Amino acid sequence: MIAADQPVQRPPQAKLLVIDAQGRLAHEPRERFVERLRPHDLLIANDAATLPASLHGVHVPSGQAIEVRLAGRASLAVEEVREFSAVVFGPGDHRTRTEDRPAPPPLRAGDLLALGHGAAALYATVQRSLDHPRLVALRLHGTPDAIWAALARHGKPVQYAHMAQPLKLWDVWTPIAGAPVAFEPPSAGFVLDWASVRRLRERGAGFATLTHAAGLSSTGDPALDARLPFDEPYFIPAATVRAIHDAWAHGGRVVAVGTTVVRALEHAASRSRGAGLPAGPGLATQKIGPHTQLQVVDVLLSGTHEAGTSHYELLRAFADDASLRRADVALEQAGYRTHEFGDSVWVERRRVAAGAPAAPAARAAVPA
Repeated sequence: MIAADQPVQRPPQAKLLVIDAQGRLAHEPRERFVERLRPHDLLIANDAATLPASLHGVHVPSGQAIEVRLAGRASLAVEEVREFSAVVFGPGDHRTRTEDRPAPPPLRAGDLLALGHGAAALYATVQRSLDHPRLVALRLHGTPDAIWAALARHGKPVQYAHMAQPLKLWDVWTPIAGAPVAFEPPSAGFVLDWASVRRLRERGAGFATLTHAAGLSSTGDPALDARLPFDEPYFIPAATVRAIHDAWAHGGRVVAVGTTVVRALEHAASRSRGAGLPAGPGLATQKIGPHTQLQVVDVLLSGTHEAGTSHYELLRAFADDASLRRADVALEQAGYRTHEFGDSVWVERRRVAAGAPAAPAARAAVPA
């Protein structure tokens, strides 16, 4: 695949690879994803806006330049903005590949970090190591209002070397962006605009949202990448749960726009223990892969993903390995673009045993 190196969310030439429930492949213009929706289907997107989660500064004890990439948070609450997990790099910026970035100086509990410059710098204290030299728990100094102001002043979007030009914050906000809680953009949502929402409603499909703090896609370290995705908080509105129940009651499918939506919905269903899909906050701690029995999501609309990544592992919950291998070949041969501004895939949950769909346990609790 080809790296998408321009921050254009909805290029007219964007492509869509379809993997249907029988493993058959088809190529379509991406804008036609709406035509894949049926009456009573429900499209669910992540409405998280993206934080300026990359902060350059200084490791005060050594005087060495560092970059801090905020990576995790236990809550979406606006006032709970002091404590984060973070991946720390030595000097440099996004123009160097993440895997080639130097390590930070040794980080010890109590170390002070000055993020930004001058009197308005944001200060943070290392609370503890999280079992890796680059991954630490941080406590940011100041009131919540002061911290939010400092993030806006000093932070930049997390960026990787495949894109040479610096990203602006508006480049990484989807059209439905709401609360700034994501560490990287929930970029599957770049396919949406308000015209597509209108078109899907004209087809008799529904549209709903949830909020999920999309995390880092890469840390530059194989051992840390193997731990991805990190724990991520989410919030599922009661209106979204009602819309899901309504879709199920009418034989509709739940179509997730992005892996974060899958993770939030499936985590919520798994903790309900068959008592139905709960609304409200949660912390997604699970990994989704080939052995996951999906309970809520029938279709995934996502970006293209490379084998070996956590996002690709999630695709294995929807399609068998043979279908995904054929899809990988098709993506390469057709020159699909990857990364956050790339092309897309539509993956339907595979059918099992004589063509019958798997029976999600959560649907047994749909209200009458």
